[in-house]
Amino acid sequence: MPALFVGHGSPMNTLESNRYTLAWRALGASMPVPRAVLSISAHWYIGATAVTAMARPRVIHDFSGFPPELFAFDYPAPGSPAVAAEVAAVAAPAGVMLDTESWGIDHGTWSVLAHLFPRADVPVVQLSIDASKEPREHVELGRRLAPLRDEGVLILASGNVVHNLHRIDWHQPDGGFDWARRFDAAASACMTSDPAGAAALCRHADYAMAAPTPEHFLPLLYLAGLADAAGRAVDPVLEGFTYGSLSMTAYGLDLPGPAPIDGGPAPIDGGPVHDGQSTSGA
Repeated sequence: MPALFVGHGSPMNTLESNRYTLAWRALGASMPVPRAVLSISAHWYIGATAVTAMARPRVIHDFSGFPPELFAFDYPAPGSPAVAAEVAAVAAPAGVMLDTESWGIDHGTWSVLAHLFPRADVPVVQLSIDASKEPREHVELGRRLAPLRDEGVLILASGNVVHNLHRIDWHQPDGGFDWARRFDAAASACMTSDPAGAAALCRHADYAMAAPTPEHFLPLLYLAGLADAAGRAVDPVLEGFTYGSLSMTAYGLDLPGPAPIDGGPAPIDGGPVHDGQSTSGA
């Protein structure tokens, strides 16, 4: 089963038709239907490793200041306690807690899945990003998740390679600052040639500007680990910048298609704080 890293951008992408969402729809149409989706979203960034293990996960609207239509949006995909148990098993010896009530599906997950699998008929579980882990540990956990792909589980890592809301330039709706382009290019060079070395991107000269907080960058390291386990690099499937300081780059591992697509501007947001973590939509 393929694996993906997607720059998810704003939750408004759920309702929008733009170059990014059209690309996500094309990706969904090109892939075999998975047995389940394991999503690693930037918006579940806590001090532990946990996986949602409820049969009916709630849809979390973890943002503010958006139109009522977005808050009314529902993505009623089932969960899968069985797949959650598989995630915990393959992650060993890393401990993974089974979460039966505290989380659900956040917009880092459902804003993308609304286009990949719009019927919400594929079971979804989410894996938290453990803030206490070092970058290399996230890569290693990604490696450990690799057997799930052989069992029909699509692994979706959702974040942004470049994500700096404090540096947004509204005059660059489809542009990127030089430092953002340099870091995105460095990430691309690594992911398409030597994904095992992706943790070293955190020492890049532009990392502090590209990822002033790490939660949106770290999902990329899970795809890096999966690629290393597979013994091959990933392919860029979507490229683009928005408002100077956000990259919408997406990568795929073992995707059947489509060809790379250049991205254009997409809406962004700056949301509130949830559980001490940024839940901004970009």
